Amino acid sequence: MKQDKPLILVTNDDGISAPGIRALIAVMAEIGTVVIVAPDSPQSATGHSITINDTLYINKISKENDIIQEYSTSGTPVDCVKLAVNEILKRKPDLCVSGINHGSNSSINVIYSGTMSAAVEAGIEGIPAIGFSLLDYSWNADFEPIKSFIRTIALEVLENGLPESVILNVNFPKLAKKEIKGIKICRQAKALWIEKFDKRQTPQGRDYYWLAGEFVNQDNGEDTDEWALANGYVSVVPVQFDLTAHHAIQQLNTWKWNEIANNN
Repeated sequence: MKQDKPLILVTNDDGISAPGIRALIAVMAEIGTVVIVAPDSPQSATGHSITINDTLYINKISKENDIIQEYSTSGTPVDCVKLAVNEILKRKPDLCVSGINHGSNSSINVIYSGTMSAAVEAGIEGIPAIGFSLLDYSWNADFEPIKSFIRTIALEVLENGLPESVILNVNFPKLAKKEIKGIKICRQAKALWIEKFDKRQTPQGRDYYWLAGEFVNQDNGEDTDEWALANGYVSVVPVQFDLTAHHAIQQLNTWKWNEIANNN
């Protein structure tokens, strides 16, 4: 039976009450039938973690007749997608969108991101998925300038689909709409965090640490997400969950693995 509207799963890592996800819900409600499954508390930087040593709870927030169905869970962003697909939804959604994250998920940040991990989990399930992030960590960030871009990107994915096993990592510069130059398809910039730990002591004399650090972009390429964002563009990076370093296979096959192993 043909569906009149696409079924869209919305999730995030900042928690179900975050302004970012509320903005994303508003855009998706213009496009399709929306179901929200999101953490009941902030889960930033949880990466692709899942809950295996604790109980998981689902709390239905919406009423049965509400147009938008809304659920919070005690789990991680990845748990939310797993629960949505296996326990809440009657069929796989046509699209999963995650965000809008309060802060950047460009470059190496994609590895740590709960926002992007939720999207990746949807991709593993065979669902077209997009993670959205705004380069503004403020809880009161203004998401209005980027709503039309989000709508455009979501509609394009629904219309065209995505290449097999590919998820989109979309980051927005913190700019007025008229200052955003457009959308740029990019590669992930080579960058890293130089970690620093702020060491302190409790009143009882026990040491504890706060993680801090400095983000260092080591990439001067003009085809990267970091360049695009610094120059006023929306960056769109296609990412994948196959972590195989395909370019290394041929080189590793020249090593004398079996010869050495057999002689030991």
